[in-house]
Amino acid sequence: MTDVLRRGRASLAFSFFAQGVAFALLVTRIPAIQDRYDVSDGLLPAFLAAVPILAGVGSVCTEHLVKRVPPSHVLRWAQPVVLLALLGVAAGDGLWELGLALAAFGLAVGALDASMNMLGVSLQHTYGRSIMLGFHAAFSLGGIVGASLAWVGAHWDLALFVSYLPAVLVLLPAALVGSRWYVDGSRHKEAQASDVAAGSSGGGGAGGAGVGFKLLLPLCLVMAIAYIGDSTVSNWSAKYLQDVLGSSEQLATVPYNVYMVTTLVGRAVGDLGVRRFGAVAVVRVGAVVAAAGFAVVAIAPGAWVGMLGFTLVGFGLCVIVPQTFAAAGRLFPGAADAAVARLNIFNYVGFLIGSPLVGALGDAWSYRGAMLVPMALVLATLFYARSFASGPSRYGDGHERPRTADVGRGSNGL
Repeated sequence: MTDVLRRGRASLAFSFFAQGVAFALLVTRIPAIQDRYDVSDGLLPAFLAAVPILAGVGSVCTEHLVKRVPPSHVLRWAQPVVLLALLGVAAGDGLWELGLALAAFGLAVGALDASMNMLGVSLQHTYGRSIMLGFHAAFSLGGIVGASLAWVGAHWDLALFVSYLPAVLVLLPAALVGSRWYVDGSRHKEAQASDVAAGSSGGGGAGGAGVGFKLLLPLCLVMAIAYIGDSTVSNWSAKYLQDVLGSSEQLATVPYNVYMVTTLVGRAVGDLGVRRFGAVAVVRVGAVVAAAGFAVVAIAPGAWVGMLGFTLVGFGLCVIVPQTFAAAGRLFPGAADAAVARLNIFNYVGFLIGSPLVGALGDAWSYRGAMLVPMALVLATLFYARSFASGPSRYGDGHERPRTADVGRGSNGL
């Protein structure tokens, strides 16, 4: 059983990594995509908004699909579609081809995000201790790799297809091979010792008790808030440093890279914090640190202090999203897949709200003032922190289950 779970954990971590690479390659080359297809500034937001909207549709469809097939099957085929759709974005000539590729990318990303986190929650339930942050750390690492590859492509003025093709040729077969070892609810229940299985049955399944939206709502709000903060950094940090704090164009590109590095570091060590202090304490500290970061950004006298603020935001926000998925799994142990799929929709809700909200406030008021809005929203997470302690297992909140079958003993890393 230990070998099965370790292989499942490693293969799922690679899936998170591959998704991080693919997503970064898309979003960091948006100017090049716009130039290739001659998309106007007025039309570009419609194309970009379509991706998270369709991703939400994909997540809803996945909730129903996993009632018939395991999440591992959804992930096995969604990931290749994402990678091929990314290549399709680089290969077309007309707007209809771009629209088709982005639609496929969005739908597949929704299914991919939902099924990955379903498997992550299921594995964490089996381990009986926090490992979810490690998966999201792999995503952050993939984002750094993808952004670096995008920089190389832009620096050497490579065609989009030439820039994307090597990554797809490496990631696609590796993801297909790795998918052989995915572990979802039905497989890990067969592998568990009887006492562990009796104490955690249904932890990864879509059946069992239904998902009450009223009970899930606090976590949905936290998820949306986290992505409002995340989209604020990804979409406005460069403009803020250059236009408000007077940095150079080169320096303005640094905050997002630093932000990604801090999310990687924070998530790499975050599971240890959850095991030691509990999910509630980690989420509360993360919210306070992120809010402090936005406050520093809002009052920063210069670019370097502004970068310090964005760095704090990264350290704070990075722990919230993985723990929100984990909390949904604990809250609905008999319907974890459905809870994760519904919660995942608010990932895209936050993404859709965050960037336009900050932009509108910045234009109508001031960009310094606009940074206070995500600060206030992140602080609201403190009111919902107790939701992260719910659930019968209560692992990750000072009550980790004994690993009677020696699940993952001595394996703190991936």
